[in-house]
Amino acid sequence: MTSSAGFTEDDLSGLAGPRSFERGRGYRDAVAELDVGAERFTAVVSGTEAYEVVLELDAEYGLSGECDCPYGLDGNFCKHCVAVGLVVLEKWHELPRLKAEATARAGSLESWLGSRSREDLLLLVRELMDGDRTLRRRLELRAATAQADPAQLRSRITDLLAVGRFSRYGYVEYADAQAYALQAGEAVTAVRALTAEGQAGQAIALAREAIRLLGRAYDRIDDSAGCVGGVAADLDEAHLEACRSAPPDRAELADWLVDRLLGGHDHLVEAELADYRDLLGGPGLRRVRERAEEAARRSPAGRAEKDLMKQLAKAERALARAAGKGVPGPRPPAGPGPGDPGRPGDALEGYRRAIERLGPLTGDARYRELARLLREVRSCHRALGTEPAFAAELAALRADHRRKRNLLRILDEHGL
Repeated sequence: MTSSAGFTEDDLSGLAGPRSFERGRGYRDAVAELDVGAERFTAVVSGTEAYEVVLELDAEYGLSGECDCPYGLDGNFCKHCVAVGLVVLEKWHELPRLKAEATARAGSLESWLGSRSREDLLLLVRELMDGDRTLRRRLELRAATAQADPAQLRSRITDLLAVGRFSRYGYVEYADAQAYALQAGEAVTAVRALTAEGQAGQAIALAREAIRLLGRAYDRIDDSAGCVGGVAADLDEAHLEACRSAPPDRAELADWLVDRLLGGHDHLVEAELADYRDLLGGPGLRRVRERAEEAARRSPAGRAEKDLMKQLAKAERALARAAGKGVPGPRPPAGPGPGDPGRPGDALEGYRRAIERLGPLTGDARYRELARLLREVRSCHRALGTEPAFAAELAALRADHRRKRNLLRILDEHGL
């Protein structure tokens, strides 16, 4: 059973808890439209409404599930997920056939699309656009990207990142945040497409406009699941890729980064100065230092100002090491494990990098791994006698992720 499905009833019970697991048993007959992939199972479960369920297997984190019922939208492995999992286990002997059928259906669709004429495909796309305004907006953005039309791109990005059609009384509820994030993600696609087409300068400008608009919208979104934050992280990465493709003026880049770190976007993923150290170089980092020291004089107790100075010191050390100037830095552990127990200061850097990688991800399995890493960080601080510093780090992390209700619950469970 385990070898075919990739999970067991114990896995389902462990994810759902005894109550939801038992309730899920009663919903097995409500499961319909089961679709089996290599590491993904989808189905519809009839409850108060028809709910869509997705189960996925990950080599590192094991089984996870999503459902668009109210309990599932809170990030829980609900009774509908259990029901789909149980049906998959009941059909374990049919899984090879079901996977083959799913592959055949996908191949048949691909073959049919390939056999259509250009006119037939255009007619099909127009029919779909007539019934789906979101699809129309996404395709309009693709067209503007292909034409590299700056005015059209800004207009389409503004439309995509507007919360109006997803909001109720001016606020995007938790249940609608994922749909908004899916649409907002088209901005990332557009930025990367421009970079790939040799229009990195326009890609930089578009990424910055998208980051600004998403930052403005974020206070009106319940992003407890972190899906919109994930789009913000992808935009940051796309902006960095564009900058590497067409390096901007160092002083201008420094000013943009400082302005961003000091204001307006503190609810989103923060830019990391160290990621831009090669692009900034010595002149750019000197400009950052000028701005950072000026800001610190104006607001010596400001959190953003203090964080900027910490980031600057980290970036300066990294640049010096890269240049071979012999500035010592912490030795990271081989992976996200405990590192060298005899050198807690070195281990801390490795744990922090692992925590940064997990930050934009969502799902209880990721949240539990984050809690595990934080416990290791706490142990390192205890060994170093710097527990107040850990308390400040933890408070900052909880504040940054305060909309992720499931993460905060798991941190509470682990005494964090």
